[in-house]
Amino acid sequence: MDLSNGAAPTARESAKPLHYRFAKKQRHKVNAVIASSSLISDRPVFDASDFDWTQPLADDWQAIREEALAIYRHRDAIPPLREISPDHRRIMRDNSWRSFFLVGYGHRQEENIARAPRTAELVSSIPGLNSAFFSILAPGARIVPHRGVTKAFITAHLGLEIPRDRASCWMRVGDQRLHWDEGKWTLFDDTYEHEVHNDTDEARIILLCQVARPLKAPGSWLAAATLGYVRRSHFVRDARDNLADWETVFARAERGEM
Repeated sequence: MDLSNGAAPTARESAKPLHYRFAKKQRHKVNAVIASSSLISDRPVFDASDFDWTQPLADDWQAIREEALAIYRHRDAIPPLREISPDHRRIMRDNSWRSFFLVGYGHRQEENIARAPRTAELVSSIPGLNSAFFSILAPGARIVPHRGVTKAFITAHLGLEIPRDRASCWMRVGDQRLHWDEGKWTLFDDTYEHEVHNDTDEARIILLCQVARPLKAPGSWLAAATLGYVRRSHFVRDARDNLADWETVFARAERGEM
C-alpha cells in the first residue's frame, strides 16, 4: 500500500470505511512511536551489513537470477502491480511495473513458489518477512514520487538484472539518488519520499522483500496491530483474488497458449 505524497482525498478514498480514513490520519503519530522504538536508525537508507540475513541471499544471487529470468520469459503474463493492487494506480499509470509474488503480506503463493523454489527457500529464512516478489521495471518506466504507509517495515532490493546504462536507472529516496548493482542489496525506509526511473532500453529486475523493522515496545505493539489490520483489509483480500486470476494467465503462457 502506497500513498501519494500530499495528495488530496479522492472520491474513491472518501467512500472508504471510516476506520480506514481514521487509520490513515493517525499514521504519522503511529510512525513517530515506531521510529522512537526502532532498534535501528531512523535514516532513509541502510547498510546491508546491518542485517545478518542479507549475506546468504547475496551469496546465492545468481541462482535467484536464473529463476527470475526463467519467469521473465513469460513477461506479458506477469501481472502489472497496478492490476494486483489498484491503490498503486496513483503512482504507476501504465503496466510497465510488473510483480511476480512469492509471498504477499504473509500469504504464500504456492504455484509461484514452485516456479522459483530456490528463491522461496532463501527468502523463507528472512526473519519478519512480510512480502517477497520479483519486481520488473520495463524500459522507460517511471514510478512517481510517493511514500509508504508504515515504518513497521523496511524495503530491501537485491539486484538481479540491471541495465548496462546504470546511471540512467535509479531510485531517489529522500535526497539520496541510488543505483542497483547485480548481487547487491539496497535497503531503505519507504516512508521517505521516493521515486524510480528506468530511462534505459533494458528491463530492471530485482528481488524485492518487505521485512519487519527490528523494534522494542511500544512500537512493536503498534507495528503488530498495523500488520494485523492490513492483512485483514480489503487491500490484501482483493490482491489475493487478483493474483489467483493472474495465476491462470501465467499457467496458460507456460503451456504456450498465449
